[in-house]
Amino acid sequence: MKIASYQMDIVPGNPSENRKKITMWAEQVCKEQKPDILVLPEMWTTAYTLPTLEKIIREDEEDTESFLKQLAHKLNVNMVAGSIAVWEDGVIYNRSLVLNRKGDMIHTYDKMHLVPMLDEHLYLKGGNHSAKVFELDGRKMGVIICYDLRFPELARSLALQGVEVLFVVAEWPSARAGHWEVLQQARAIENQLFVVSCNRIGTYDGVEFAGRSMVINPWGDILSKASSKEEETVHATLSLDDVKRIRKDVPVFSSRVPNLY
Repeated sequence: MKIASYQMDIVPGNPSENRKKITMWAEQVCKEQKPDILVLPEMWTTAYTLPTLEKIIREDEEDTESFLKQLAHKLNVNMVAGSIAVWEDGVIYNRSLVLNRKGDMIHTYDKMHLVPMLDEHLYLKGGNHSAKVFELDGRKMGVIICYDLRFPELARSLALQGVEVLFVVAEWPSARAGHWEVLQQARAIENQLFVVSCNRIGTYDGVEFAGRSMVINPWGDILSKASSKEEETVHATLSLDDVKRIRKDVPVFSSRVPNLY
């Protein structure tokens, strides 16, 4: 299964320009590489323009969900379409979106762990539902958002449901770049699954973002890694049968004794 993740610099507060960037990138990478899944970063339509986020969303003239559906269908490609800010029932959610090749929205997840270091909780509402499994091309997958990576229970719950690939979409800052890398490897090793991350680069409101989008195999090896500064595409081919083999060779899940934890 071929993956292509877009490590991009986001135009703050300008959904239209960011959609143009996504269109140009997706069309080019699908023509040249023919990936099975495209991956986008967290809050890619707006960036973390939190104080003005409600105004930006409500004044946006195009529906981003419709845009993504048309793009996935046109390019015949699955999309783990990062996350976007969604205005719903008088509050804003940080919502990840997953689409299949037909352009159907098959999965959404609202970020449950909001980042106190970025005051995210002052502007957004945390999700009320647990992360669920979805399937693309018949394989079980899951997606979490940025700060969620710090909570091993969340990734483990998805692994126990049979997930083979865990996507992490993010705007993770450079100040904690070391954590970003180590935590991804830990989630891959302890859950014996692929981790595919898509982070942003650039700077906004005094915060520099870490880049370093990665693909890590179930043994914890880094298969692909982007730079810390540049816009680029992270490519990898996932041998998904490795998940079953490694879980057999090191039978972590059958060795668990959760009644004693």
